[in-house]
Amino acid sequence: MKEDFLHYLWKFKKFDTLNLKTFNGEEITIINVGQYLELAGPDFFNAQITIGNQKWAGNVEIHLKSSDWYVHHHERDEAYENVILHVVWEHDTEIFRKNNTEIPVLELKKYVDVETIANYQSLIAPKSWIFCEKQLTAIPQFVLKNWQERLFFERLERKSNPIFELLEQTNQDWEAVLFCLLAKNFGLNTNGEIFLKIAQSIPFSIIRKEGFEVENLEALLLGTAGLLDSEKEDNYFKDLKFRYFYLLYKYQLEKIFVEPVQFFKHRPDNFPTIRLSQLANLYHVQQNLFSKISISTSIQSIYDIFDISASDYWQNHYQFDKESPKKKKKLSKSFVDLIIINTIIPLQFAYAKSQGKEISEDLIQLLDEVASEKNAVLDKFSSFGIKSKSAFESQSLLQLKNEYCNKSRCLECAIGMELLKKS
Repeated sequence: MKEDFLHYLWKFKKFDTLNLKTFNGEEITIINVGQYLELAGPDFFNAQITIGNQKWAGNVEIHLKSSDWYVHHHERDEAYENVILHVVWEHDTEIFRKNNTEIPVLELKKYVDVETIANYQSLIAPKSWIFCEKQLTAIPQFVLKNWQERLFFERLERKSNPIFELLEQTNQDWEAVLFCLLAKNFGLNTNGEIFLKIAQSIPFSIIRKEGFEVENLEALLLGTAGLLDSEKEDNYFKDLKFRYFYLLYKYQLEKIFVEPVQFFKHRPDNFPTIRLSQLANLYHVQQNLFSKISISTSIQSIYDIFDISASDYWQNHYQFDKESPKKKKKLSKSFVDLIIINTIIPLQFAYAKSQGKEISEDLIQLLDEVASEKNAVLDKFSSFGIKSKSAFESQSLLQLKNEYCNKSRCLECAIGMELLKKS
């Protein structure tokens, strides 16, 4: 038995409310269970209860055992002086306020039916991956769909937090924020934080000014990444290096030092040289990129914006001084899908939020057109009968696993709540 189950029982009155009595035999009538705060202090605020012939308004505290009151040192905390009822699973000791008046106790185990307890024990039974994995297909589709929407927007709320932090750092320049976000996502998991630091170190005003010469953008990005620090015979390398140090002088920039970018374990198309060249070409081809992305409501218009290749030099190179078979290194559809999921949708959400606009349906519709991600978590859900058909569904399932299943928040999950209601 866990305390959050008792919170669930009290909040939704999942017990015999008609015959309630305190441990001392006084009749209890619940008028209002109170507000579930999930904060420091009593569990339920401003409840209304009749005990005997007296109506009370105040707070309700819930514990597994009455003695937990003293274990948690509530007797020392002024916040608990207004507790009007102590709801426990097992009453093992009397509890008193500072003025020595006894706090009434409701021993809940007397009023909860066996079936409710059995459903709870089934839900939290020892798991192999998640608690409810064998019961997922029993969830009604409308419950699952509504919960997926909630999960999706919870995930977007979390992803929007660093966006607003970047907005503060860039003096409310959405174009600069987009540049930083794209840089991070072009770097993928391995080089993402390094690419972000590179983007943050170059004032976006310089990206705007130098965007007309792709070599200058490439020089800035590759130079800041430390990829122009050595000496090579390659003429393209020499040209970029000259441009980089000229731009440092022109804009009075200090050379920063970042961690070395990683080539190891990357497929060649994901080498930092290729990704930084593609990013430079994106900002060479697309002026006022944020203005275009913020109003994009069709998936095809976004694919058109990101129809970008690395510079000509990289068509037969992955690294300086090392020729390779010729290949046009365009951004792949799957890579653009990742940009849509991790950059464009969160950015559109954050921007609409800052403008007080509601675009929830547009975002869902957009991600419904993007293929589902593929990873071990989604494969597991699929094996238990929950298949992800779009990026909207895959993002929802990732939020479910990371924020609810992994943290055993079954009683805050619509799926868990539905399973508890099963007869």
